Amino acid sequence: MRLLRRLLPVPDPEAPDRRGPAGRHRAAAHQVPLRPWQVRHRWFTVRRRGLDPAEVQEFLDRVADELSVAQVAVAALREENARIKAALRRWQSAQAAGHYELAAGR
Repeated sequence: MRLLRRLLPVPDPEAPDRRGPAGRHRAAAHQVPLRPWQVRHRWFTVRRRGLDPAEVQEFLDRVADELSVAQVAVAALREENARIKAALRRWQSAQAAGHYELAAGR
């Protein structure tokens, strides 16, 4: 029992509580988004009645694959969004220039 107590971390009484309502962990606003490699290489503590390591690794690989696909899609959408905004600005500038020419010709 003494060995177990030495191995377990002692909670810091002055540390801020990061759990939200009902004890659920709340994500910090400053957290960096997970990368697929972080999911793939994440290891968990093995407990007496722990989970099957192969099953956990298979799940982490699946999550990492889906995260990778999502991040590629987000990057593509950001590029498309920038392209559409630039086209809209050009169109608005052209419309404004045509409007001023019509107003000056009256």
